[in-house]
Amino acid sequence: MSVWDRPEPPARPVPLDRERIVAAAIALADEGGLDEVSFRKVAARLNAGPMRLYGYVSTKQELFDLMLDEVYAEILPREQPDDWREALRALAHRTRHAALRHEWLADLLGGRPALGPNALAVGEATLSALDGLADIDTAMRAVETVGAYFTGAIRREIANLRAERATGLSKHDWQRAAGPQLTRMLATGRFPALARAVHDGADVDAGTSFATGLDWVLDAVAARLTRPPA
Repeated sequence: MSVWDRPEPPARPVPLDRERIVAAAIALADEGGLDEVSFRKVAARLNAGPMRLYGYVSTKQELFDLMLDEVYAEILPREQPDDWREALRALAHRTRHAALRHEWLADLLGGRPALGPNALAVGEATLSALDGLADIDTAMRAVETVGAYFTGAIRREIANLRAERATGLSKHDWQRAAGPQLTRMLATGRFPALARAVHDGADVDAGTSFATGLDWVLDAVAARLTRPPA
């Protein structure tokens, strides 16, 4: 029986339920990442004994599943766009914004499919946007392709944010610090393509880079969806 189907134990003097447990766990993760989430720390936030939590959540993985599904409620669109591109674009941007609010989300994206009710609702909304445009296998590959793009892009962005905090160096501070060594390497002439990128490439922010790459992926998906059958 899944954690969503399992009944909660009777109430006791200290009020407790899965909703409060998940909220406390998310608060801990928002403050310090998933490593900060433990039954002991969650229980302390709720002024309850750690053993009481096991009546509601059996394992830390179940707790992570519940936390992830709670964030999927933030990703679920309130209104479904009529256009499939807008639906997939909204999914990507809403997931990115959720990850910027909850950086630990990046650590849970891309694994096995999430099976909580909110995650399933997001999956249903996403696949239904492609109804009538392609067979189910093509639609699933399209969703997987867009998901692979934004998962990788989100993980990279969050990794950069964590590196900035760990080193105390912003992106531009790091570039200035690494500049002399990079200049020496490029001066050897061994990396002409990288030299052009460094000297001539535009410096764009993470949001612009994300949106541009997403549009390119959607263009590729559109070409596949509109390709006539063989």
